[in-house]
Amino acid sequence: MKGIILAGGEGSRLYPLTLSISKQLLPVYDKPMIYYPLSVLMLGGIKDILIISDKDNIKNFRNLFKNGSMFGIKIQYKIQPKPEGIAQALVLGKNFIKNDPVCLILGDNIFYGSDLVKNLKLAISNSNKYASLFAYQVSNPSSYGVVKYNSKNIPIKIIEKPKKHIGNYAITGIYFYPKGVADIAKKIKKSKRGEFEITSINNYYLKTKKIKIIKLSRGFAWLDTGTHENLNEASSFIYTIEKRQGLKIACLEEIALNNNFININKLIKNIKKIKGNSSYIQYLKKIINNVV
Repeated sequence: MKGIILAGGEGSRLYPLTLSISKQLLPVYDKPMIYYPLSVLMLGGIKDILIISDKDNIKNFRNLFKNGSMFGIKIQYKIQPKPEGIAQALVLGKNFIKNDPVCLILGDNIFYGSDLVKNLKLAISNSNKYASLFAYQVSNPSSYGVVKYNSKNIPIKIIEKPKKHIGNYAITGIYFYPKGVADIAKKIKKSKRGEFEITSINNYYLKTKKIKIIKLSRGFAWLDTGTHENLNEASSFIYTIEKRQGLKIACLEEIALNNNFININKLIKNIKKIKGNSSYIQYLKKIINNVV
């Protein structure tokens, strides 16, 4: 399976923070925001990844991750000329996806929970035939794409930012699709707000009965970091969990090591190239001490 991170958009809700930098490079506690969606792909075992961003910021992502070899993965980059909706990422990534299934994740979404890896593996295992979406119960469904269920609790439609209450389960910013999705994305038309809506693609799979909607449990955390308040809340959440547990969330080197993407010698070599002695570096050194 291929992985795509959409790290585009103007980040207008975070003005003036995003005047000179992509919002996906802003810090969420001790790591750049994009570490979190990248960690989700890596936890799912996805090693072939495309990062999509605008021409002004793509070089910053290249400087951050290079070709991904430090994590034992392969990262490519694609410029988004103009932000025209989430589904546009699948069209831009057509040559990258080729004839493989793909996981598209938004660069400003954070997922955390004990069932995360299990749900990722389930969605990936379904991807030979089905699209898979994660649904999460929210208190403000009018801000999201929301699943409408019938009386038998069967999903019948996904409605983008519904004006009337149809339910509380929002579709999160991670989407799993079988091969051929880029061709479907190419055929959809822009919505009234001038975007290629990911909901149009999701409804296609729903109508053809080729979709699985996985409800995330109430103990799961899905964070959208698109506003100043959300960004602050996400940083506080990460800080609290890491301080209590003594474990890092979205530590890419640790995930790479645990998934055998790299070995301990590679990690030692990587650390030697890093200057300074931040808490993140100290954490990596602790991992090495526990292994060697």
